[in-house]
Amino acid sequence: MQPQRHRPGTGFTALHLVQPVDGGVARVVTDLVRAQLDSGVRAVVACPDEGPLPQAVARLGADVRVWRAVRSPGPRLLDETRQVSRLVDEVRPDLVHAHSAKAGLAGRLAVRGRVPTVFQPHAWSFEAVGGVTAGLALRWERWAARWTDRVICVSDAERRTGERAGVDAEWTVVRNGVDITRFGPAAGAADPAGTAAARAALPLLAGLSRAAPVVVCVGRLCRQKGQDVLLRAWELIAHRSPQARLVLVGDGPDEARLRATAPRSVLFAGPVADTSPWYLAADLVVLPSRWEGMAVAPLEAMASGRPVVLSDVDGARESLPPGREDHCLVPPEDSRALAAAVSALLGDKVLREALGRASQQHVLSTFDVRQTAAAVAGVYRDVAAAPHPERREPIPQ
Repeated sequence: MQPQRHRPGTGFTALHLVQPVDGGVARVVTDLVRAQLDSGVRAVVACPDEGPLPQAVARLGADVRVWRAVRSPGPRLLDETRQVSRLVDEVRPDLVHAHSAKAGLAGRLAVRGRVPTVFQPHAWSFEAVGGVTAGLALRWERWAARWTDRVICVSDAERRTGERAGVDAEWTVVRNGVDITRFGPAAGAADPAGTAAARAALPLLAGLSRAAPVVVCVGRLCRQKGQDVLLRAWELIAHRSPQARLVLVGDGPDEARLRATAPRSVLFAGPVADTSPWYLAADLVVLPSRWEGMAVAPLEAMASGRPVVLSDVDGARESLPPGREDHCLVPPEDSRALAAAVSALLGDKVLREALGRASQQHVLSTFDVRQTAAAVAGVYRDVAAAPHPERREPIPQ
């Protein structure tokens, strides 16, 4: 006999299985959990007991369970999968929502059709690795689609990447959103006075000349986000704009290596609880990622009225105002093109401010996080209403 399941709303239990617990994924999950709790959904978040996510969702009133999992697959996978099985038995969710590659791996191995399952890759695992590992990751994603009632992609480009790779799934595109009360016009003025006030409030920038251009990159310091590409570009940018400063906001496994190669004009802010002041202090925000689904940081920057320069990876074109690609997009890993785009915008205040205004209007009208939450609720309704026969299958050898 099938267990009694509820429709989304009061009495419905959603189990969010999450790894990683920081960066854009943590912000997406936090915003989604907030909206679900407001709608009467019982949101349970299972994640490692570290980073900003567990504290953030606990403050909202979510039921937080410890899931001891690391980012990468490895010898701990069997134990991580068993933990998920126990959590599902304890929580008895109406739906499991697995976020990112590790949660999608351990979660779908543990559930295998017992409970309606939504998987949100937040960028595909097979793009993050190479060689044999990439082949194994791709094979897994193709296989695991049979245990997935819906795959939520954060951009059309991310969905197309999955389709081209042969992942045969039921798809829904739900673009990432921004809390416009936190990053919109209410957060601070996108004008010279507002920028000066934001810089004065940040000790790292307080002594900087008002004439000094500030470029900000917000993201985990890791290969995916491409800060090494930005540092190579910065050599050319700083030669043209000696007063310019680059601020890297975040921490991560590449921090020591980046610090060792960075010139004095590059400042390291470390991890911060609130990224909003850093966007307001910037003249320009840059994210030269090697791969993404749709990055959250550029949306936050644009909501704050700041222009962005992005590498042309999944989701980047869809996040920009129409017709602005020539100024704001560069090929991935092309440090010379990145330097040229950043230098051009630093040298053209009128264009930079026009892009900031257009970007803000675009994000406020298109990427409101409330629209994102409503779209995910629609996915939950569809998945919960569909027939869901028991289909536990053996794990592929």
